[in-house]
Amino acid sequence: MNEINLTNLLLTELVAYGPPLFGLALLIAALGLPLPGTLLVLATGAFIRQGVLNGVTMTVLGLIGVVLGDSLSYALGRFAHQWAQRRFGGTPAWQQAQSTFDRRGGLAIYLTRFFLTPLATPTNLIAGSSGYAFWRFLAFDSSGEATWLVLFGGMGYLAGSQWELVNQLASNFTGLLTGLVVLGAGGYGLLRLRQRIVRQRWQPVTSNNLPDVGLA
Repeated sequence: MNEINLTNLLLTELVAYGPPLFGLALLIAALGLPLPGTLLVLATGAFIRQGVLNGVTMTVLGLIGVVLGDSLSYALGRFAHQWAQRRFGGTPAWQQAQSTFDRRGGLAIYLTRFFLTPLATPTNLIAGSSGYAFWRFLAFDSSGEATWLVLFGGMGYLAGSQWELVNQLASNFTGLLTGLVVLGAGGYGLLRLRQRIVRQRWQPVTSNNLPDVGLA
């Protein structure tokens, strides 16, 4: 089954089964599996506007599902650190998520829920493997995912029948922004490395770093 058919099936079943399917789909997407989470949220907003789905129930079960999925990937990072490092450690998304998390852990968790979404799963794994407190992770994660649901669900609600166009624009913007962030972080890392090499090269010679040649 290709991606288009899977998406169409999800949208059809979403109308039929509503909140339980929505929560389950977002849980699976939060684990890093290829399900179109943002598209489903936008579509849900449009369906709520049409009166097909209930906004409160969809939001509550959607939030429970996505936070549970994030928590499971956090736990995977906590208990399978070496596997996660081997599986994802060499990818640009992982390296950028690691860099961002090292600087601002809580902010990184919050922003990757709705702003830099391709970095969300690597951030969950890194948070778990680094020993970041779960209660702090849960607080930033829940607030970020709630922002995502309200923001994109609201966009879908306002767009109505044009929600697919909004999804395309949002996907392009997110991809471009994530690429720029990864590129910027790589350039910053190279600059820091160059500065470190220059400092070491021009380090003053003192009695502490002279080689010990011994006395005859």
